[in-house]
Amino acid sequence: MNEEFVRFWPQVASSYAGNVDWLVIAFTGMMMFFVVPVFVLLTLFAFRYRKGTKVPRDHRPRGSMKVELTWIAIPFVGAMVIYLVSARLYYEVRTPPPDAMEIQVVGKQWMWKFQHPGGQREINTLHVPVGRPVKLNMISQDVIHSLYFPALRVKQDLLPGRYTQLWFEANKTGRFDAYCAEYCGTDHSHMLASLIIQPAQEYEAWLEQAGSSESLAEQGEALFRQFGCSGCHGEANVAHAPSLEGLYGRRVALQNGQSVVADDGYIRDSILLPNKQLVAGFEPIMPSFDNVLDEEAVLRLTAYIKSLGRAGEGGQDDPEQP
Repeated sequence: MNEEFVRFWPQVASSYAGNVDWLVIAFTGMMMFFVVPVFVLLTLFAFRYRKGTKVPRDHRPRGSMKVELTWIAIPFVGAMVIYLVSARLYYEVRTPPPDAMEIQVVGKQWMWKFQHPGGQREINTLHVPVGRPVKLNMISQDVIHSLYFPALRVKQDLLPGRYTQLWFEANKTGRFDAYCAEYCGTDHSHMLASLIIQPAQEYEAWLEQAGSSESLAEQGEALFRQFGCSGCHGEANVAHAPSLEGLYGRRVALQNGQSVVADDGYIRDSILLPNKQLVAGFEPIMPSFDNVLDEEAVLRLTAYIKSLGRAGEGGQDDPEQP
């Protein structure tokens, strides 16, 4: 029999998973501390004061300020401890390190697609190195999915039209299961994936063996030229279009007087919905690529635009120039 079917508790493959387990155990223990005595006394009193027994039945109210204060203080302190630990864990799982390796994820009925920075692509399998922070930049191509790694105790929904992030740092090598935790259609139960955590050297060897002739950014550059984007946004542009040099991370002024940071979501909307957020000083002449490019192609184009530099690299941010 597969040991996964008889395992009482999921495997632990990260320090965060261990912290989550201790939180669950502590919360369960605290609930038992308060609930078990209630049921024990309920059973005892039901037996002691059953009909026909000769026991005192004096119902005059009696109270104790010490008991009342203790009953209020202990649950309050316990709840605050649980809250503070939970808030810290939530902050940790929502704040990836700046040096985390970024992998692009696209959820699609009914498969997981992973793209590494070097151009390596995987379907329903994800290779990552042990002891290194990994950030997943995720989006759905159709309906809501949810990527769940039980051994890491992390889960995040993938939404159509919006990027979400998930990060982890594995501390144990091996092969672990991943699931879609959001019902997404007929074959939802078959939307499975394998997480393969390898030592650094083995991971580098896998990257070389599965290597692509072009990195993700280079693939995006090819698309950039294939669809004529360079004719407007390149150095020898024939139309008045915003420059993409150092765009990523910059605050962009819009025609409606507002401003927005040029992150992954902004770049995606600018490609698929170019009239959604018009840049100040430019006409709405860019065609929509909504029915031309899929989410994987958009991720490649975004990687290329990122490679052109980020705000603050080699110069100051310019809120007026996109």
